[in-house]
Amino acid sequence: MAIRIVKLGSPRARGERLRVGTVRRPPRGVPKTEFASRDYYDVWLPEVAPSDALVTMARKGGEREAVWRSFVRRYRAEMRRPGPSHVLDLLAALSHMTDLSVGCYCEDEGRCHRSVLRELLAERRAHLA
Repeated sequence: MAIRIVKLGSPRARGERLRVGTVRRPPRGVPKTEFASRDYYDVWLPEVAPSDALVTMARKGGEREAVWRSFVRRYRAEMRRPGPSHVLDLLAALSHMTDLSVGCYCEDEGRCHRSVLRELLAERRAHLA
């Protein structure tokens, strides 16, 4: 049992089950009925996605390290709020009972909230694949 961190839209790994989209917006140009069949996600969970303001800041900042550090600090602050914090606790608990995947669209996990999400889940003792 574990949580796998994935790029949404990538082919599912063998045996990959429930895929959760931790993104603010659904994929553009894809009918809702095709989200799962096109390997985006089965369930949408925007509560643990970064805010629109943070996404905009990160996109405008490009590869600048200071912008990335600010993004990480601010995203962690957003995830300390009660709602997102409870969702992270739930995901961590579920990782001990079932396999699931969480993800985002970004190509580079190293510059994506997925990397921070991985850390936040590990801090909550989630089983990570």
